[in-house]
Amino acid sequence: MNKKLFRLIGPCALAAFCGCESSRYKPPQSMPGAGVGNAPPVLNLNESQFLEHAAAQSVTVVPGEGWQALFDGQSLAGWRVTAFGGKGRATARKGLIHLSAGDPFTGINWTNVTPTVDYEISLDAMRTSGSDFFYALTFPVGDSHCSLIVGGWGGTIVGISSLDGADASENETTQYISFETGKWYRIKLRVTAQKIEAWVEQKKVVNVNTSGRKISMRFGEIELSKPLGLAAWDTGAAFREIKIRHITTPDSPTE
Repeated sequence: MNKKLFRLIGPCALAAFCGCESSRYKPPQSMPGAGVGNAPPVLNLNESQFLEHAAAQSVTVVPGEGWQALFDGQSLAGWRVTAFGGKGRATARKGLIHLSAGDPFTGINWTNVTPTVDYEISLDAMRTSGSDFFYALTFPVGDSHCSLIVGGWGGTIVGISSLDGADASENETTQYISFETGKWYRIKLRVTAQKIEAWVEQKKVVNVNTSGRKISMRFGEIELSKPLGLAAWDTGAAFREIKIRHITTPDSPTE
């Protein structure tokens, strides 16, 4: 949303216009964990230097077989920039994709065939600036879609939006984790017919049985991320090692 327009129409009208997106992504002061601060960047670098530093950090091999790359390490081939209003830049260089902070969203969509069940997605994600979610992976669950949010509502919330109409800050998947700016995090999602699971590093952060549950997107621009997309909210983000694989067993992986 254009900041000049914001000043002209005022905060109340803006909230009605955009579906209260901004306020719904921010944590109330009384929310448990809302006071947990995010660590500052390790180095005082400009954006270009910061990305050079990020690209130089070592990569851990994704365990298991059958992985297919969704990022060639050099370009946005297979992806398109999501048509968010106020979007920032999306660039690919030196093995990573960078989303500059949008107003409020910046994102990319996968343009090729997307599985709907029995698959895993693994990638490394990093917050490069800002203090809100640097990872919103929107993905299919059968005929429905939802998003795995990492670092939302002021920087610490992890969870699924939405389950039975409740957002990541309001359902049983809600977790509070402090994330360091400038640090890569390995994040993995697993979708089967009866379950959604997710890990941040080695910590299992989502383990929900979806049988009989309503799986949905929250209202607003984030819906543009369907069927498979990555987005960040008012925050710079980087991604690398984006991979996907088909799975043949409902059991959780042992790697």
